[in-house]
Amino acid sequence: MLVTRNRNSIKKLAEAIALEYEEKITPLDKIVEDEGLSVFYDSYGRDTFDGMTIYENGQFYIHINTDLGNKKDSPRGRFTLAHELGHYYIDFHRLGLKKGLLEPHPSRTNRKQFNQIEREADFFASCLLMPEERFSKDFYRKSFDIKLIDFLKDEYNVSRTACAFRFADIGNHSIMIVYAEGGTVKWYNCSEDFPYKYLLHEKTVAPNTVMGEFFKDITDDIFKTEEIWAVDMFKYVKDNHVNNKFFEHCITYKNRALSIIWGE
Repeated sequence: MLVTRNRNSIKKLAEAIALEYEEKITPLDKIVEDEGLSVFYDSYGRDTFDGMTIYENGQFYIHINTDLGNKKDSPRGRFTLAHELGHYYIDFHRLGLKKGLLEPHPSRTNRKQFNQIEREADFFASCLLMPEERFSKDFYRKSFDIKLIDFLKDEYNVSRTACAFRFADIGNHSIMIVYAEGGTVKWYNCSEDFPYKYLLHEKTVAPNTVMGEFFKDITDDIFKTEEIWAVDMFKYVKDNHVNNKFFEHCITYKNRALSIIWGE
């Protein structure tokens, strides 16, 4: 049996499954039904997992934790289920679970993954929920701003974070995504052709940014776009590029913040 490990193979697999169905919003319930899988939405505690796939007695079982907001058909719940379907469909994951070579493990969504297995399942979920053939038609010849991300996330019933990650991967305008908690940068990710790859402040949030202003004086949550300077945000800005402007759209909730950054 083919072992599906590289990104292109995972992309082809996930998108082939999605495109078997005519619905623009990938019908995960139909996929689950067609595969004869058992999915359980239940309360598993807030410090456990979003999803977990288990192989027992010759069958696969998927458990989804509603305590972390994974309601059925919600953007978060859909991504969690799509991620777990990645563990089922990707040969290496499925065979590992069946043969006991891969221990069932807790999966968490809406964060940058550093474990290869989790990265592969996240990528599968992204391609399954937002197949390029469909997704690209909805941003073709459209200029970029946060309204485009919000339009796309609603069209595909995914979270803003998941949508931004997918757009960074295949969109028609390069972007960077930065996520922070309590003033500390937890992760960042950018399009392959984004002009800068490294943040000036890789651990603490840059002060001269919308995100920096928020963490300096956390009051009300914000949702706004402002101009920022490349030299305030990125490393290795050339002398003749110090006046380059970018746009930052920052979304905050309590002590967390997500910024999407793009150039003119």
